[in-house]
Amino acid sequence: MITFHNPLHQGHAPVHEFYRGERVPCFEKPARVDYVEEALRLRGHALHVPDVDSSAVLSQVHSERYLTFLQTAWLQWVSLDPANAALQPFPSVWPVRTLRSDVEPDNFVARLGLYSMDNGTPMAAGTWAAAKAGADAAASAAARVAHGARTAFCCTRPPGHHAGPDFMGGYCFLNNAAVAAQLMRNQGAARVALLDVDYHHGNGTQSIFYERSDVLFISIHGDPRTEYPFYLGHADETGAGQGAGFNLNLPLPAGTSAATWFDALEGACQRIAADGAEALVISLGLDAFEGDPISRFALSSDDFTRLGERLARLGLPTVFVLEGGYAAAELGTNAVNVLDGFEQV
Repeated sequence: MITFHNPLHQGHAPVHEFYRGERVPCFEKPARVDYVEEALRLRGHALHVPDVDSSAVLSQVHSERYLTFLQTAWLQWVSLDPANAALQPFPSVWPVRTLRSDVEPDNFVARLGLYSMDNGTPMAAGTWAAAKAGADAAASAAARVAHGARTAFCCTRPPGHHAGPDFMGGYCFLNNAAVAAQLMRNQGAARVALLDVDYHHGNGTQSIFYERSDVLFISIHGDPRTEYPFYLGHADETGAGQGAGFNLNLPLPAGTSAATWFDALEGACQRIAADGAEALVISLGLDAFEGDPISRFALSSDDFTRLGERLARLGLPTVFVLEGGYAAAELGTNAVNVLDGFEQV
């Protein structure tokens, strides 16, 4: 399978995050992609550097104000005090209900809160470069498929599906899957289906496409009543305006078995087929794995092969974009199982 990787991903290497109120080592770490790249090479998949600049597409899925902030955030942080280079910035205030978000504050921490949905998305000196290179990898994979390849894989971190039009969150800064879907629309696909199989709902992707009918968004995820991101991902969220009916959430309770999960996948695949999509993007979160430390579904490594096989039977040009999955040592096996399962059909 054609694979575009992110040669700059290791530059995004924050040391710690906050989990359940405690300071802990980051779950989203460079080793995640290192394991995937190793597994890809062992099974004969060549890795390509990105060859498409995502800048124009990024401005179609994210606001210019947000992109400007992301690109300059670390410089802003260090300019406050050179000693900040050894520290990680975290937001401490957010514009919740009744507070204004249209005026960008002068205070850096307030700006950080304006563009953050949580305090669990730490930055480092290389965050922007890594996130932008990941978006370039997603655009490159989508362009290759748009020009006739059956499928391509974007192997990158940080992930992207929690990043919305003008906010970061859940380890995500730029929405790589949205970039891939938008690029395929730009290249002539009249309708694109975007299926998110990450344990956590792709709230950012939903927000980007919620009022659009040209991108069908479907997500299979842990019930937001108990699972992150908590405030989006319910079954009654079906789209708005022109996008009414083009958003399908399939929330499942924590502890869901593989059999029940695959029943949900079948429903998602049937909906994609009925929608008449001309291309498919998969937000390939692998934290539905039974051994994931922060998720609670029960898929085995072999189940990921089965996932790839079912997606292949849709018969659509397909872009896979790596999202979550925090059992780092098993991540490579699980990712490549999906890709190999797809190619076997």
